[in-house]
Amino acid sequence: MTKVQTIIDHAEQSCKAHGSKLTNKRKQVLSGLLETNRAMSAYQLVDYCKETFGTSPPPMSVYRILDFLKEEHLVHKLDLANKYIACAHITCDHDHGVPQFLICGDCQRVEEIAIGKSTITTLKRKVEEAGFHLASRQLEINCLCNQCKDKAA
Repeated sequence: MTKVQTIIDHAEQSCKAHGSKLTNKRKQVLSGLLETNRAMSAYQLVDYCKETFGTSPPPMSVYRILDFLKEEHLVHKLDLANKYIACAHITCDHDHGVPQFLICGDCQRVEEIAIGKSTITTLKRKVEEAGFHLASRQLEINCLCNQCKDKAA
């Protein structure tokens, strides 16, 4: 059994436990995010499904599927890029703190990390001291991955 299939199986059991179903189309979209290990738009996922499974779901269907997967905590939406990425912790059963995303500006690879709630609390306080309100606890940080850094050197 492949790593992706193991994750899909775990996601299916998780959905079942919540009283929902991970349909074949939902599995296809989730597998696209897992296989590519990159943030993808709904339109890129349509292309992935067409190339991989020979089906071309309408973009609105893919958006609905992504909303479902997000509600089930299986994917995250990267707001700045308007793309989605599979949660790095689908097979874990414990809390991972507040997810944050490191996004390589060159290759677009995304790594999910967690930072402590105390860090977010401090950030929220500093934001409020500056006269703003934190709209989202999710941070998306523009970075350069080691591979791209090494290529540039």
